[in-house]
Amino acid sequence: MSETRAIDVLVIGLGPAGASAAAAAARVGARVVAIDRKSVPGHPVQCAEFVPALIGQQVPALAQHRRQRIRAMTTFVEDEPPHLREQFSGVMIDRRAFDAALVERAKETGADTWFGLSLRTIDSDGTAQLSDGSRLSAAVIIGADGPRSAVGAAVGIENEVLAETRQMTVTLLMPFEETDIFLSHKLPGGYAWLFPKGEVANLGLGGDPRWRSHFKPLLDDLHAQLAAQGRVGRDVLGHTGGAIPSGGMLSPAARIGAAHVLLAGDAAGLTNPITGAGIMSAVISGEMAGDAAAALAAGKEDAAAAYREDLADMFEASLARAVARRETLMRLHDERTPGPDDLRRAWIAFPEYWVA
Repeated sequence: MSETRAIDVLVIGLGPAGASAAAAAARVGARVVAIDRKSVPGHPVQCAEFVPALIGQQVPALAQHRRQRIRAMTTFVEDEPPHLREQFSGVMIDRRAFDAALVERAKETGADTWFGLSLRTIDSDGTAQLSDGSRLSAAVIIGADGPRSAVGAAVGIENEVLAETRQMTVTLLMPFEETDIFLSHKLPGGYAWLFPKGEVANLGLGGDPRWRSHFKPLLDDLHAQLAAQGRVGRDVLGHTGGAIPSGGMLSPAARIGAAHVLLAGDAAGLTNPITGAGIMSAVISGEMAGDAAAALAAGKEDAAAAYREDLADMFEASLARAVARRETLMRLHDERTPGPDDLRRAWIAFPEYWVA
C-alpha cells in the first residue's frame, strides 16, 4: 500500500468549477491537489460555449478566449415568426482555451494539478484513493467532477434528473450576433440551438433521455434546413455531447470520515434545468467552495454551513423556478402535445416564464 499524503484540500475535476476552487483555496495558503481524468484541460469540449457577459467581471481570462460577442436572443417557437429579445448580451468562448487558462491560474496560485487521474474511492475514514494508487488524506474534498459526480455518489448526493445533448460544429455562412433557440414539442424537456462562433457555429439540441433515439434525426433535419437556407455549410466539422443536471440544486455539503465534502458546479446541480447554462454558476460556486474549503482546513467548522447558505441565496430561487417550469412542461408531454403557448411559458425569453 502506498504512503498516504496529507493535504488540506483535494479537488476532483478541473473544469471551471474545480479550477476555480483550486485557485481560491491555494490563494490563501491551503495545500491543494486537484485532479482530472482528462489528459488535456478542456478537451474534449462538451459545451455550447456561450456565457453571459456578466461572467467577464468574475474571470479576466474570458476576454482572452472570446470568439465573438452575442447581443440578443432569437427564439423560434414551432413555425411561428421569430421572437427577438434584445439586450441579451454575452460571448461565445473557446472553451478548451478558457479551461486551460483557469487551470493555469490555479497553478500560479500554488495548487498541484494532476491530469489523467480519476478518483477510485473514498474510504470510510475520508482517505481518497486515486487511479494510480496514490492515497491522499485531505481535510476537505471538493467534488467538481460533473453531473455524474463520483464524490457526490460517495456521500449519497447525486443528480437524479439529467438531460442529454448532441452537438455538431458546422461552417457559418451568414454571420450573426444572436443565439438562435428552437422550441418544439418534438424535443421534450429541451430545445435546439445555433450559436455563432466566428467562422463556425455550434448546432445542437438536448432533451429528456427517454427521447434520445429521436435526437440524431432531429438534429440532422435541423442541419439540413439551415443548410438549405444558406445559413450554415453542409459539412460537419465535429461532434460532441454530454449530460446536464436538470433537477435543481443539491445539498452541497457533507462529511465522510474525518473529511468535509463540498460539491460545486454540475456536481451540485447548479446547471439551469431550462437553458442548460452552467459555466457561470460553476466558476462562482467553485470560488465559493475553494474559500470555504480553506476555511474548513483552518478549523472554521461553520464554513460548510455558510457555503450551503450562500449557494442557496445565490442560486436556489432561480433554479427552483426552472425546475418547476420544466416539470410542468414534462407533465404536459405525458398528457397531450404542448402548444406554442406552453413552450413560451417554459422559456426565459418570454414574459410568461417569469410570471408566478
